[in-house]
Amino acid sequence: MANMILGRKLGMTQVWGEDDNIIPVTVIEAGPCVVSQIKTKETDGYEAIQIGFGDLKEKHVNKPMAGHFAKAGVKPMRYLREVRVDDASKHELGETITVEAFSDIEKVNVTGTSKGHGFSGVIKRHGFAGGPGRHGSHFHRAPGSIGQCAYPSRVLKGMRMAGQFGNDRVTVRNLKVVRIDAEHNVILVKGAVPGASNGLVMIRDAK
Repeated sequence: MANMILGRKLGMTQVWGEDDNIIPVTVIEAGPCVVSQIKTKETDGYEAIQIGFGDLKEKHVNKPMAGHFAKAGVKPMRYLREVRVDDASKHELGETITVEAFSDIEKVNVTGTSKGHGFSGVIKRHGFAGGPGRHGSHFHRAPGSIGQCAYPSRVLKGMRMAGQFGNDRVTVRNLKVVRIDAEHNVILVKGAVPGASNGLVMIRDAK
Protein backbone atom coordinates (compact mmCIF):
# COMPACT_ATOMS: atom_id res chain seq x y z
CA MET A 1 0.00 0.00 0.00
CA ALA A 2 1.19 3.51 -0.79
CA ASN A 3 1.97 5.36 2.43
CA MET A 4 1.32 8.82 0.96
CA ILE A 5 -1.64 10.75 -0.38
CA LEU A 6 -1.91 14.25 -1.83
CA GLY A 7 -4.42 16.74 -0.53
CA ARG A 8 -5.52 20.34 -0.27
CA LYS A 9 -5.55 22.32 2.97
CA LEU A 10 -9.05 23.70 3.51
CA GLY A 11 -8.51 25.55 6.79
CA MET A 12 -8.73 25.11 10.55
CA THR A 13 -11.58 24.50 12.96
CA GLN A 14 -12.20 22.72 16.26
CA VAL A 15 -14.00 19.54 17.25
CA TRP A 16 -15.00 17.91 20.51
CA GLY A 17 -12.86 14.99 21.62
CA GLU A 18 -14.00 11.86 23.41
CA ASP A 19 -12.88 13.37 26.73
CA ASP A 20 -15.09 16.45 26.16
CA ASN A 21 -12.11 18.66 25.37
CA ILE A 22 -11.92 20.92 22.34
CA ILE A 23 -9.29 19.83 19.79
CA PRO A 24 -7.90 22.33 17.23
CA VAL A 25 -7.77 20.57 13.86
CA THR A 26 -6.76 21.26 10.28
CA VAL A 27 -9.23 20.10 7.64
CA ILE A 28 -7.55 18.53 4.59
CA GLU A 29 -9.22 17.32 1.41
CA ALA A 30 -7.14 14.18 0.84
CA GLY A 31 -7.46 12.52 -2.54
CA PRO A 32 -8.72 10.72 -4.38
CA CYS A 33 -5.35 10.17 -6.07
CA VAL A 34 -4.83 8.15 -9.24
CA VAL A 35 -1.77 6.05 -10.11
CA SER A 36 -0.38 7.48 -13.37
CA GLN A 37 2.96 5.62 -13.61
CA ILE A 38 4.62 2.53 -12.18
CA LYS A 39 8.38 2.22 -11.82
CA THR A 40 10.12 -1.10 -11.14
CA LYS A 41 13.69 -2.23 -10.60
CA GLU A 42 13.72 -3.83 -14.06
CA THR A 43 12.75 -0.63 -15.90
CA ASP A 44 13.94 2.21 -13.64
CA GLY A 45 16.23 0.67 -11.04
CA TYR A 46 13.91 1.24 -8.08
CA GLU A 47 10.33 0.62 -6.95
CA ALA A 48 7.93 3.59 -6.99
CA ILE A 49 4.57 4.80 -8.22
CA GLN A 50 3.50 8.21 -9.47
CA ILE A 51 0.21 9.55 -8.14
CA GLY A 52 -1.82 12.51 -9.37
CA PHE A 53 -4.31 14.81 -7.68
CA GLY A 54 -6.61 17.61 -8.80
CA ASP A 55 -8.59 18.01 -11.99
CA LEU A 56 -7.06 19.84 -14.94
CA LYS A 57 -8.69 20.87 -18.21
CA GLU A 58 -7.21 19.26 -21.33
CA LYS A 59 -6.57 22.66 -22.94
CA HIS A 60 -4.08 23.43 -20.14
CA VAL A 61 -2.00 20.28 -20.75
CA ASN A 62 1.04 20.39 -23.07
CA LYS A 63 1.66 17.60 -25.59
CA PRO A 64 4.30 15.64 -23.62
CA MET A 65 2.10 15.47 -20.52
CA ALA A 66 -0.99 14.72 -22.63
CA GLY A 67 0.87 11.71 -24.03
CA HIS A 68 1.92 10.68 -20.54
CA PHE A 69 -1.67 10.71 -19.27
CA ALA A 70 -2.97 8.99 -22.41
CA LYS A 71 -0.43 6.18 -22.01
CA ALA A 72 -1.61 5.59 -18.46
CA GLY A 73 -5.26 5.84 -19.52
CA VAL A 74 -6.09 8.50 -16.92
CA LYS A 75 -7.51 12.03 -17.03
CA PRO A 76 -5.12 15.01 -16.80
CA MET A 77 -4.23 15.95 -13.23
CA ARG A 78 -2.83 19.15 -11.79
CA TYR A 79 -0.29 17.70 -9.34
CA LEU A 80 2.00 14.69 -9.78
CA ARG A 81 4.24 13.22 -7.09
CA GLU A 82 6.35 10.07 -6.82
CA VAL A 83 6.00 7.65 -3.91
CA ARG A 84 8.56 4.97 -3.04
CA VAL A 85 6.96 1.58 -2.36
CA ASP A 86 8.30 -1.86 -1.47
CA ASP A 87 6.63 -3.65 -4.37
CA ALA A 88 5.27 -1.56 -7.25
CA SER A 89 3.81 -4.65 -8.95
CA LYS A 90 0.97 -4.62 -6.41
CA HIS A 91 -0.36 -1.42 -8.00
CA GLU A 92 -2.05 -0.87 -11.35
CA LEU A 93 -2.31 2.11 -13.70
CA GLY A 94 -5.50 4.02 -13.03
CA GLU A 95 -5.78 2.67 -9.49
CA THR A 96 -7.46 5.09 -7.08
CA ILE A 97 -6.02 5.82 -3.63
CA THR A 98 -8.51 7.31 -1.19
CA VAL A 99 -8.35 8.64 2.34
CA GLU A 100 -9.69 5.29 3.58
CA ALA A 101 -6.12 3.98 3.29
CA PHE A 102 -5.34 6.05 6.42
CA SER A 103 -8.28 4.77 8.48
CA ASP A 104 -6.03 2.58 10.65
CA ILE A 105 -3.21 5.11 10.98
CA GLU A 106 -2.92 7.10 14.21
CA LYS A 107 -0.26 9.69 13.30
CA VAL A 108 0.88 11.29 10.05
CA ASN A 109 3.58 13.61 8.72
CA VAL A 110 2.27 16.54 6.66
CA THR A 111 4.50 18.38 4.15
CA GLY A 112 3.61 21.68 2.52
CA THR A 113 4.99 25.04 1.42
CA SER A 114 4.97 27.64 4.18
CA LYS A 115 3.50 31.09 3.66
CA GLY A 116 5.95 33.47 2.00
CA HIS A 117 6.76 36.76 3.75
CA GLY A 118 9.17 38.15 1.17
CA PHE A 119 12.34 40.00 2.21
CA SER A 120 11.94 40.45 5.97
CA GLY A 121 13.99 42.13 8.66
CA VAL A 122 15.60 40.47 11.65
CA ILE A 123 12.75 41.27 14.06
CA LYS A 124 10.12 39.53 11.95
CA ARG A 125 12.40 36.80 10.60
CA HIS A 126 14.36 35.84 13.73
CA GLY A 127 12.49 37.48 16.59
CA PHE A 128 15.16 40.04 17.51
CA ALA A 129 14.13 42.40 20.33
CA GLY A 130 15.24 45.59 18.57
CA GLY A 131 16.42 48.77 20.26
CA PRO A 132 14.68 51.36 22.46
CA GLY A 133 11.47 52.73 20.99
CA ARG A 134 11.62 56.18 22.55
CA HIS A 135 12.48 59.43 20.77
CA GLY A 136 16.15 60.15 20.33
CA SER A 137 17.18 56.54 19.92
CA HIS A 138 18.62 55.88 16.49
CA PHE A 139 18.51 52.10 16.93
CA HIS A 140 15.00 50.67 16.52
CA ARG A 141 14.70 47.73 14.14
CA ALA A 142 18.26 47.47 12.83
CA PRO A 143 20.20 44.17 13.13
CA GLY A 144 23.12 45.59 15.08
CA SER A 145 26.69 44.35 14.91
CA ILE A 146 27.37 41.45 12.53
CA GLY A 147 31.10 40.91 13.14
CA GLN A 148 34.30 41.84 14.96
CA CYS A 149 36.73 44.70 14.48
CA ALA A 150 39.95 43.44 12.91
CA TYR A 151 39.76 39.63 13.15
CA PRO A 152 38.45 37.64 11.33
CA SER A 153 37.55 40.64 9.12
CA ARG A 154 34.51 38.93 7.61
CA VAL A 155 30.93 38.03 8.42
CA LEU A 156 30.73 34.51 9.86
CA LYS A 157 28.57 31.96 8.09
CA GLY A 158 25.14 31.37 9.59
CA MET A 159 24.77 34.92 10.91
CA ARG A 160 21.09 35.71 11.40
CA MET A 161 20.33 38.65 9.14
CA ALA A 162 17.51 40.05 7.02
CA GLY A 163 16.49 38.03 3.96
CA GLN A 164 13.90 35.80 2.33
CA PHE A 165 11.42 34.54 4.93
CA GLY A 166 8.96 31.71 4.39
CA ASN A 167 8.02 30.01 1.11
CA ASP A 168 9.96 26.90 2.19
CA ARG A 169 9.17 23.18 2.12
CA VAL A 170 8.16 22.37 5.70
CA THR A 171 7.22 19.04 7.30
CA VAL A 172 5.26 18.80 10.55
CA ARG A 173 5.69 15.37 12.09
CA ASN A 174 3.53 13.10 14.24
CA LEU A 175 0.21 14.89 13.86
CA LYS A 176 -2.62 12.89 15.39
CA VAL A 177 -5.42 11.79 13.05
CA VAL A 178 -8.61 12.96 14.79
CA ARG A 179 -11.25 11.99 12.24
CA ILE A 180 -11.67 10.66 8.69
CA ASP A 181 -14.69 11.35 6.48
CA ALA A 182 -14.37 8.91 3.58
CA GLU A 183 -17.60 10.12 1.97
CA HIS A 184 -16.24 13.64 1.47
CA ASN A 185 -12.51 12.66 1.16
CA VAL A 186 -11.64 14.67 4.27
CA ILE A 187 -9.10 14.01 7.02
CA LEU A 188 -8.86 16.02 10.25
CA VAL A 189 -5.45 16.21 11.94
CA LYS A 190 -4.68 17.80 15.30
CA GLY A 191 -2.74 21.07 15.09
CA ALA A 192 -1.56 23.27 12.24
CA VAL A 193 0.00 22.28 8.92
CA PRO A 194 2.24 24.40 6.66
CA GLY A 195 0.90 26.74 4.01
CA ALA A 196 -2.14 28.81 3.22
CA SER A 197 -5.66 27.57 2.55
CA ASN A 198 -6.07 25.68 -0.75
CA GLY A 199 -2.35 24.87 -0.73
CA LEU A 200 -1.05 21.45 -1.75
CA VAL A 201 0.02 19.14 1.09
CA MET A 202 1.46 15.63 1.19
CA ILE A 203 0.29 13.29 3.94
CA ARG A 204 2.49 10.36 4.92
CA ASP A 205 2.22 7.61 7.49
CA ALA A 206 4.41 8.62 10.46
CA LYS A 207 6.28 5.36 10.88
